[in-house]
Amino acid sequence: MNGEALLSVRGLSAFYGDVRALSDVDLDVMPGEIVAIVGANAAGKSTLLRALSGMIRWTGRIGFRGRDLAALPAHDIVEQGLIHVPEGRELFPFMTVEENLEVGAYTQRARGRYQASKEKVFSLLPRLRERRQQLAHTLSGGEQQMCAIGRGLMACPDMLLLDEPSLGLAPVIIRTVYEKLTEINAAGTTVLLVEQNLKVALRLASRAYVLQNGRVVLSGRSEDLLADPRLTSAYMGR
Repeated sequence: MNGEALLSVRGLSAFYGDVRALSDVDLDVMPGEIVAIVGANAAGKSTLLRALSGMIRWTGRIGFRGRDLAALPAHDIVEQGLIHVPEGRELFPFMTVEENLEVGAYTQRARGRYQASKEKVFSLLPRLRERRQQLAHTLSGGEQQMCAIGRGLMACPDMLLLDEPSLGLAPVIIRTVYEKLTEINAAGTTVLLVEQNLKVALRLASRAYVLQNGRVVLSGRSEDLLADPRLTSAYMGR
């Protein structure tokens, strides 16, 4: 990797109360990349994203756009352009698609760009334009995931943290969602993706980190990891 990382993590440990859920994680994401975090259930993938977005206690160093995030609360991390799209969508079910998108533009950096951002979202995710006045809870699973991603884009991210975007979706819908993520990345948004579906994640990402029991046990180019027999061991917990 050449140049300066957009996201640089060193010695990251994260905690739920007194329980350590991540231990000494190092990773880098370069501008314009799609990088995957993969691993079995309870490996620490979602915990990593929660730590990066300031939702849980952590130690170590997180640098984003050259700034140390250690002293920043979650809402200030969002203002820096690091946007978390959580597992399970977490839309406001009795608000319309357009209202959910508007919520995503609450930050100071996003308010002045609301109309331009909304048009960009509708251009990238045209189904949301068609459903703009529909209540979120009436959308299909794939449409809800698109809406959650669109809401994240409304915050004008430099990087999207995506947690399990394929969760609960049929294979044909997963393909559609991941095609849209490729387009979003091509339009200029860096992506850090948490995904349990290994093959789906490594087809999309150029590089990946493999977590096991809260530690990075493998990392490298996606094509190399797919050929590495240690990957199976990490998923089987051995």
